[in-house]
Amino acid sequence: MSANEIKRAYEHGRGILRLAPNWVPRSFLIPGRRLKLAPSDIFALGAHRGGIDERWFSSTIPADNGPGTPEDEGLSYVVYEGKRCFTLREAIETEGNSLIGEELMTRYGRWPVFAKFFDNRGPIPFHLHQNEAAAARVGQQWKPESYYFPPQLNAVENNFPHTYFGLEPGTTREDIRHCLERWPAGDNRILDYSKAYRLRPGTGWLIPAGILHAPGSLLTFEPQWASDVFAMYQSMVDDKPVGWELLVKDVPEEHHDNLDYLLDLIDWEANLNPAFKQSHYIEPVLVDGGPEAGYEDKWVVYGRFAGRQLFSAKELTVQPGVTMTLQDPGAFGMILLQGYGRIGPHSLQTPAMIHYGELTHDEYFVSAVAAREGVTIENIGSEPLVILRYFGPDAHDDMPSVKFAK
Repeated sequence: MSANEIKRAYEHGRGILRLAPNWVPRSFLIPGRRLKLAPSDIFALGAHRGGIDERWFSSTIPADNGPGTPEDEGLSYVVYEGKRCFTLREAIETEGNSLIGEELMTRYGRWPVFAKFFDNRGPIPFHLHQNEAAAARVGQQWKPESYYFPPQLNAVENNFPHTYFGLEPGTTREDIRHCLERWPAGDNRILDYSKAYRLRPGTGWLIPAGILHAPGSLLTFEPQWASDVFAMYQSMVDDKPVGWELLVKDVPEEHHDNLDYLLDLIDWEANLNPAFKQSHYIEPVLVDGGPEAGYEDKWVVYGRFAGRQLFSAKELTVQPGVTMTLQDPGAFGMILLQGYGRIGPHSLQTPAMIHYGELTHDEYFVSAVAAREGVTIENIGSEPLVILRYFGPDAHDDMPSVKFAK
């Protein structure tokens, strides 16, 4: 990788970088097989690494998958002249002011968010992501996150299209302490103290740090803070034990057996909120376009975390034969869901099946400079062109809010 090569790729793409598919396995989960990854490649990294059930977008952080994980697992690579050349992280280190803007480079020195498709056959363990202070104690970033369930990828809902969120009002610290004490006995019954919500394609949720949740089996688009920090609080899922090490992987070693410390990681006020759904559930909001314009641009992730705009996402639908100019106030990562067309000088093509290592034309990173100047989107296919794109901190002045925002 050289600075000249990065600059050439940036200029050749007119400020838009093509990215290679970025696959991430999870040894403790069962793939839902809706990522369009070829069935023969689900275990391309070896059965011992687990099946691939995540695809990460515009990521500048590595996946935290324990010993034996390649150093660049989870990092997005830029495709230039037909091959993977360098990581998006390296590109931002070299051309950050143009790629993400001077403000984000000054404040963070990096692209501080990422997004992914999460695709599991069934539910995953009840867990939380540590808040800023707790994550910092182990040298990590916190991880507020959000969910949107794309209809195009959820024709099959798999085994459990429900998610447990928070704790039922009246639940006490002693109740959850007993669950942790029961860990060696099998099912620690922590879900007895939570409530499951039916998931619906085309809707979403906001999940601040410290909220206990057990995501269900819909394929999920997850814009989030750039971190892979978590703590699992459920000891068994689908009769499969969850190791204590997944509870304490991001806990200081001296607190691995400290139940009070583990209980303190829970945001009790937020988890016990009696109006949890009203505070965290979101539906799309039209922001631009309409039937007469030939396109629709909708908010699908919006809201604030502790008063801060950390990330957001929009879904753009362009009808066949329509060409439009997309203008945004900041950089964004994007993934194509449906259709065929062009973005700037690049092709857009929705793959039906992707082999591991294959390069596609469905993922791009649009620089702050290009986004502000405006990029041309053209639908040259016979079906709607649908693009999900996500943004970094403080990108918008007109973002809607949800009730839990303060």
